[in-house]
Amino acid sequence: MKIVRVDTLQSSPESRIHYGKIGWTWIRIHTDEEVVGTGETFPVPESEIAVIHKSFASCLLGQNPLEIERLWRDMFNVVQYHGWAGAEMRAISAIDIALWDILGKTANLPIYQLLGGKVRDRIRTYNTCYDDDIDFNIDAGKLAEMLCKRGIRGMKIWPFDDVAIENQGNFITRSQMDRSLEPLRQIRAAVGNDMDIMMEFHGHWNLTCAIQIANALEPFEVAWLEEMIPQDNLDAYRVLRSRVKQPLTISERLFGKWSYADLMKKDVASYVMTDLAWCGGLTEGRKIAVLADSQYLPIALHNCSGPILHAANLHLAAHIPNLYILESIRRHYEKEFPPIVAASSPPNSDGCFAVPVGPGLGVELKPEFIETAQVLSSSVMED
Repeated sequence: MKIVRVDTLQSSPESRIHYGKIGWTWIRIHTDEEVVGTGETFPVPESEIAVIHKSFASCLLGQNPLEIERLWRDMFNVVQYHGWAGAEMRAISAIDIALWDILGKTANLPIYQLLGGKVRDRIRTYNTCYDDDIDFNIDAGKLAEMLCKRGIRGMKIWPFDDVAIENQGNFITRSQMDRSLEPLRQIRAAVGNDMDIMMEFHGHWNLTCAIQIANALEPFEVAWLEEMIPQDNLDAYRVLRSRVKQPLTISERLFGKWSYADLMKKDVASYVMTDLAWCGGLTEGRKIAVLADSQYLPIALHNCSGPILHAANLHLAAHIPNLYILESIRRHYEKEFPPIVAASSPPNSDGCFAVPVGPGLGVELKPEFIETAQVLSSSVMED
């Protein structure tokens, strides 16, 4: 078996997250045995697609797609000298997931089986509250009640972001603090302690403000504090951890196993968060999970992108023994995934996703979606 064509597809920036609209990038790797693997990354298709075709297509064309570890290393060696922790690693991540999809389809087995089998049949999820119909800044209690009725007992919110942006993360007034705490009051009033509250800060704050905010949050007994300060200085995180009581979650913006090994050496994270779209795909994501497991640290998988990555996350979540919880976005699986993929199942009534079925990822882009998408191809000519 060999790779004969590499296609990329992109969505126009439409899905909205905290900093604005993002786009999704898909890659389809074709083989001479007509097995096609699909991968995905985000959020800047123009950059990711350029890297795929300029730097990586030549590494892939004519090669055996089942030699995943070697191809990962070959691609990394192409880009490491000029810096790899950006579009380069996001592109590797998408390619890696597509190669695992090919392996699963060739073996007629789901990816989690090829990783070593599943350790659970139910994958617990929390909702990151990018909701169109209920704004957590306005009616967090109503949103919490709705999620509880669906069996989802965790929600991630970021009520301090507007203040951080206004003040450039340098200070917070008493009135701003009080206003930012209001969604937490609403959640606790509506559902009590039945809801875990994951606090997201997007790395907006300086160390002093982060400590002030964490102290103010203590009465609400939040599940974690995520990315209170930028992820670039882990020594600063050591100071933060020594000064606050809540668990720290760090960080989907670290790329590659080397960054995560350093995170664990510094002993700053209670929960290790990684994103398969950015960290290096399933190959690297599994290694990061093993590193965390060796330190008895739980993994919280970051999962804010499209339907192919959602499926990849489900496979890794089913396999790794140290999974804490999987992120998901209600708007995505209810509204944005169905026009793109042939299968997209919401969580069950217990707030858990089922383990995927079928070979490979177990999900495919819809033909009608592919027909209307913008496609760029690289191919090898047969001798």
